[in-house]
Amino acid sequence: MVGSNKNRKSRLAVRYVLATILLLIMVYPYLYMVLNSFADWTQVDRQLIPSKFSFKSYEWLFTGGDVGIARPWMNAFFNSVIVSIASTVLMMLFGVMVAYALAKLNFRGRNAINNFVLFHMFFPAIILLIPNFLIIQKVGLYDTYWAMIIPKAVSLWAIFMYTNFFKAVPDAFIEAAKLDGASDFKILYKIMMPMSKSITAVIFLFLLMERWTELLWDMIVVRSDNMLTLNVLLSQMFGPYGSYPGPLYAASVLLTVPIIIMFAIFGKKFKEGMQFSLK
Repeated sequence: MVGSNKNRKSRLAVRYVLATILLLIMVYPYLYMVLNSFADWTQVDRQLIPSKFSFKSYEWLFTGGDVGIARPWMNAFFNSVIVSIASTVLMMLFGVMVAYALAKLNFRGRNAINNFVLFHMFFPAIILLIPNFLIIQKVGLYDTYWAMIIPKAVSLWAIFMYTNFFKAVPDAFIEAAKLDGASDFKILYKIMMPMSKSITAVIFLFLLMERWTELLWDMIVVRSDNMLTLNVLLSQMFGPYGSYPGPLYAASVLLTVPIIIMFAIFGKKFKEGMQFSLK
């Protein structure tokens, strides 16, 4: 009995050690980025763990540092916030309404739309890149917020997730609400949405993260400096600003902060929603 307990503790200790090593391997790249963003410029990318730290990289971002030319980082940051929030809200709004119709309303062509959603989810989005760009140019939206928002306003993945969730809600709730005179819109926002807080947190976080990290489309449809998003501005640092690795790391850290904050706020609901989506 004593021997078996020792073996069990040994196996448990080995698992903890392996888990710790794997965790460090996954976390260290981000930790390396954070440390180098605060590192003295003489030590950036010179050591695995810098020994001298300063705020020079962040000062360079917001004031231009020793270059003396302020980079439009705050403007690009707010552009990313505006575009990401607007796109995510529209994707959530359209996703909820379309999913409710597909899950709970009977109308001709519902199965065809369902099949189209499933088919389009596996359709390479990059194939539509040029047609979408030409349409944006034709309607005069090039180099505007709308060029970055409207083409990203619908998420078939959000429609798919909400549809599956709404199908699991018993029809008795809807029938009872209709007997009380509730419209479909009232049922959707008074009954269905409060019941779907967990899955909404999952969809919201994934959509926000996907839109926040978008680069290719934003790079194509804007050209003026005052319309650049943070991702596009960050990508430009690999060109003329490639000799400033410290600020590059600092900008990368700033890019991840909103996502970390969102996960910290909605972490509990996110876990609950993931449990449902994996069932």
